[in-house]
Amino acid sequence: MTSHETFDELAAVYTVGALDGDDLARFEAHLSEGCERCTQTLHDSEEALARVALAGPPAVPPAAVKASLQQRIAADGRGRPASRASWVPWAAATAAAAAVAALVSGGVVASRYEAELGRMARQTAAVRQRLQTDERLLRAEMAVYQRAVELLRDPATRVVELRGAGPSPTATARMIWHDQAGGHLFVANLPAAPPGKTYELWALNGPSPTAAGTFRVDASGRATHRVEPGGTAATKFAVTLEPEPGVTAPTGPIVLAGR
Repeated sequence: MTSHETFDELAAVYTVGALDGDDLARFEAHLSEGCERCTQTLHDSEEALARVALAGPPAVPPAAVKASLQQRIAADGRGRPASRASWVPWAAATAAAAAVAALVSGGVVASRYEAELGRMARQTAAVRQRLQTDERLLRAEMAVYQRAVELLRDPATRVVELRGAGPSPTATARMIWHDQAGGHLFVANLPAAPPGKTYELWALNGPSPTAAGTFRVDASGRATHRVEPGGTAATKFAVTLEPEPGVTAPTGPIVLAGR
């Protein structure tokens, strides 16, 4: 042990008011000599104890502290007896240190708990947002099918089947069409259009096709497309792949055609 380590230990006990007898007189004499190291130690220890006092009741040291200190003193080469006056100061210092450690560890646990709560809150918000989006899409899809059902109630409504052609032979589609009310196109198994391209529907009702709007398919190759009423007496329909945002006359390959 160095010449000053003894005073370092006495300073910790002095801070909690548990130093007495020769040790007290010895430490105060050393302190009066103007030791900056011990002065700083006392200042730091007092601040730590003040934080512990503000945080709540001090932690109670384990019951084994006394026995441990007695063994330590018994092992000392000086053979000093393990009297009550010798172990109580060290137990008090140990209790203060334990309280400071409890305060620090409690802050770490609280910080981790708050971080976990924040992560759970973000996940909950993301799930809620996804559910709201799915609900809006489902409502929109239900509205489309409801309008299609209403069209089918009219005897003047026709159902036109379309089959895949050219680059999409497995695609299928069905047009529910009414000359006065318009119609709905339902598409399946159509691959996504390449970048810069879009699918365009054509009504075949005369010498030249009539553009009936563009649409995109989802990840599963499905799409629904509403055709607004225009008084067109179309008998057949076709879908071509065209440059965005669509053209006035078909230029690309036919991907769906009516039978």
